Amino acid sequence: MEITARDQLPEGEPLDASHFTAPASAHLLHRVSDHPVAVSVIRFPAGSRNHWHRHSGGQVLAVLEGEALVAVRGQPPRRLRPGDVATTPPGEEHWHGAAPEGPMAHLAITAGETTWLEPPAE
Repeated sequence: MEITARDQLPEGEPLDASHFTAPASAHLLHRVSDHPVAVSVIRFPAGSRNHWHRHSGGQVLAVLEGEALVAVRGQPPRRLRPGDVATTPPGEEHWHGAAPEGPMAHLAITAGETTWLEPPAE
């Protein structure tokens, strides 16, 4: 067992800007090379979001700080607050990001490959 003690959430490394409406960062907490699951803390600046995408094995998002907006293709965005959890099944197209009022951080548990699609409508 490996334990890493922290007194605050990590800032992380910049994510590929071509998949986000503004700079976002990720701190990878767990990934095993031969296992399709990754666990990361993702930070979004106020009002930013990622592009439409889907995960071959699904995704779980748990809001840690701030407020998030999440949307599933064909449905209006929903607001999530710290402690709220969103679960997307394999292949469901969705986007997520920070509400306009401030930055947001969420824990992302992602299974399988991510397929990136077009930016969300403003």
